[in-house]
Amino acid sequence: MTTPKQPQSAGPEFAALGLLWPFLRPYRMQAAGAAVALLAAAGLSLGIGQGLRLLIDTGFTSGSAAGLDAAAIVMFAIVAGLACATTARYYLVSWLGERVSADLRRAAFDHVLTLSPDFFETARTGDLLSRLTADIALLQTLVGSAVSQGLRTFLLLIGAFAMLFTTSPKLALIVLLVVPFVVAPLILFGRREKRLSRRAQDRVADLNAAAEETISSIRTVQAFTREALERTRYADGNERAVSAALRRVATRAVLILGVILLGFGAITLSLWVGGRDVVAGRMSGGDLSAFVFYAVLLATSGASLSELWGDLKRAVGAAERLLELLAVRPTIARPALPAHLPAPSAGRIEFCAVTFIYPGRPDRAALEDFSLTIAPGESVALVGPSGAGKSTVLDLLLRFRDPQQGRILVDGVDIATVDPAELRARIGIVPQDPVMFSADAAANIGFGRDGATEDEIRAAADAAAASGFIDALPQGFATHLGAKGVTLSGGQRQRIAIARALVRNPAILLLDEATSALDALSEQDVQRALDVLTRGRTTLVVAHRLATIRRADRIVVMQAGRIVASGRHDELVREGGLYARLAALQFTDGRDQPLPQTDSDAVA
Repeated sequence: MTTPKQPQSAGPEFAALGLLWPFLRPYRMQAAGAAVALLAAAGLSLGIGQGLRLLIDTGFTSGSAAGLDAAAIVMFAIVAGLACATTARYYLVSWLGERVSADLRRAAFDHVLTLSPDFFETARTGDLLSRLTADIALLQTLVGSAVSQGLRTFLLLIGAFAMLFTTSPKLALIVLLVVPFVVAPLILFGRREKRLSRRAQDRVADLNAAAEETISSIRTVQAFTREALERTRYADGNERAVSAALRRVATRAVLILGVILLGFGAITLSLWVGGRDVVAGRMSGGDLSAFVFYAVLLATSGASLSELWGDLKRAVGAAERLLELLAVRPTIARPALPAHLPAPSAGRIEFCAVTFIYPGRPDRAALEDFSLTIAPGESVALVGPSGAGKSTVLDLLLRFRDPQQGRILVDGVDIATVDPAELRARIGIVPQDPVMFSADAAANIGFGRDGATEDEIRAAADAAAASGFIDALPQGFATHLGAKGVTLSGGQRQRIAIARALVRNPAILLLDEATSALDALSEQDVQRALDVLTRGRTTLVVAHRLATIRRADRIVVMQAGRIVASGRHDELVREGGLYARLAALQFTDGRDQPLPQTDSDAVA
């Protein structure tokens, strides 16, 4: 499986962060409040240096108790104001981080739901989940703390540097000489860290994909005793993720080392020079104390910026990965001016000279010049060997894919001109392996139609012969069915799927191998429920069991994407040909078995 197609990056290095602007725009007032609090906190932090100078020169050195009291009050007022401003800044930016990340998660998930099924055939679930969780968490850190801290630190850096010049231009020049040696590594190492951070995020996505695949297939893994293989595969992926992360960590560690050595080295040198000036009487002790405070503030701000620079680079990588996902466009999209299906729906289906070729298999057509008309209320069974194109017919009718040639009409309207949601609202499907959601029985049935009432859900369960076993569950319809319905048998899951289709009350019904995996007793129960479900509805059945096929009004025999015969069971048997051979093979041992599948084709 592959990741989503990645577009070529263009524009400035941080252009990907423009992704955040539409999500920040609705919260302009909160952002403005955070900015005011940030400016106040930065200004009051710088004011501490002046309070320190006042405390020493006016209080300690003068020997005046009143002067000391006044200086202490000023210092406390500055600290109290700083505490309030910092608290307000922290709350507002944290609120912004949580709100923006929630909106971004929702927007990304909403976008994923619009993508066509062919996207999910190649995209790795673990990689998608990593983009929706880990990458958005990095952007949350950026909005909720890193940007605020970065701006505050930058303001302190500039302010501290200005106060250094105000206090002692000579000592400030000593510090200024070191600045280029601090900024250059920030830029050079930052670019390298961005590349390494992106690589580390990709390795984590690979790891998540491997874990998701193994956990979702745990029964198969354990049945084939492949736990050791999966442990080794996960351990190898884990080591690759750790190695990529450690390379990024090493780059940042070297950067921090250089910044701290150069920054505090410059402070040490300026302290030595300033100390000699104090001894010589050219500078007061308060001025030197203020200078030391601003110099330390400058150095720590530089070190903090180097760390925040790394967070920024990681966030850029995360934003790029999210943009790649958001840039994927669905192959099946809603028309700009969609046509509407007539109401109520009659359920007439027409395939008109349809040809469809899977992109991954361009050398052969899954359907070729396929034409089929199904009258309202008619039940048609599609029969043929594996690869004949039966499941492709259902996919095209649901508009999960579009044919390269020909048209498909529902109630006389070309479905390519209709909103896919409106089309699918008229169709119910019972698949071979129905999906059960991690919810209770009522919710799983009610999934068929938004707003289904309790009475409607029970009525559907009654009609599907599902009420009996559901009522026998510990909490009845409120019983949680477990992940993927593991607490139910295959026949029970099928009957819930039939109830789900019933509550939808569709005009068109698709049955995709709905009984092929069931034992004889379960098949009888499900078949009776299907008889209720198909009554009065246009039904298209893909089936191999003869008992299911013989109930159809018409049997369509397919081979290599074409219709080779059509009629009732007895007629097709008398005609001979493919259907007669398949039917004869099915009855060789005197039982009603599935129609045998040939291996002449490899496509469903």
